[in-house]
Amino acid sequence: MTTRGLLGLVASGCGGVESWFRTELAEPAARRGWRLAITLTPTVVPWFEEAGELQALQALTDLRIRWQPRLPSQPKPYPTPDAFIFAPASANSVAKLALGIGDNQALTALNEAIGVESCKVVVMPQANADKRRHPLWETHVTTLTDAGVVVVSEVAPGRLLDLLDT
Repeated sequence: MTTRGLLGLVASGCGGVESWFRTELAEPAARRGWRLAITLTPTVVPWFEEAGELQALQALTDLRIRWQPRLPSQPKPYPTPDAFIFAPASANSVAKLALGIGDNQALTALNEAIGVESCKVVVMPQANADKRRHPLWETHVTTLTDAGVVVVSEVAPGRLLDLLDT
């Protein structure tokens, strides 16, 4: 199998993520030849732990799953990935990402990647209609797309991988 490069997979706390993230996104990405760098927001880690998914995810990569920041004395655990998929991205995380707020390891990694011209970033927000009606929602989405981020409506997770080939 040909290795495609390093793919950053990021997930935030959105309903149901613990039931599909591994089987519909991480495993298909690994089968396509991506080396996985998985980073989770702190909120979603207990969801994966309770569902027994954290260990199953870890088995898909030789890199430690991250959700905590490294200490200043510690080296970066891996280079900036060649591409990122952030799915699902909560409304809270979309707003923070658009504003450049990196208050957790996942958003820090994504904010850094947005500044790397050769790194494709795909974001799939999972936000209900009420959250999307917030007066700044469209501004956040526009800010991200203007920065080169591919923001997609809710699609099948496997289809997100296809966007990396375009």
